[in-house]
Amino acid sequence: MEIPNKSIKVTKAIQSIKPNSNFIVGETYSSLIWDSKDQTKPTEKEFNDAVIAWETEYDANQYQRDRLYPALGEQLDMLFHDMTAGKGSKDGEWYKAVAKVKSDNPKPE
Repeated sequence: MEIPNKSIKVTKAIQSIKPNSNFIVGETYSSLIWDSKDQTKPTEKEFNDAVIAWETEYDANQYQRDRLYPALGEQLDMLFHDMTAGKGSKDGEWYKAVAKVKSDNPKPE
């Protein structure tokens, strides 16, 4: 697992349990500065559980980040040429390109 930035992880985790809250992110619970008057600061357990839940979801969706589709303009060009050639089916180049990306990076079961 390679999480891009610890502050992003913590921010996403807190937002999942305390939406619309105001805080200054810290990498640990003790460095979290809470600035929401309408919501209580999460407990340390809620904080840690939210971070773990976010990491779990992030890991589970790795296949989505690994799917590198051709650029949108390139895909539209493929579709245009497929349609011009009468290949609006699984025989077209666009379908083959997208199917390859999906088969190379399958969704985990």
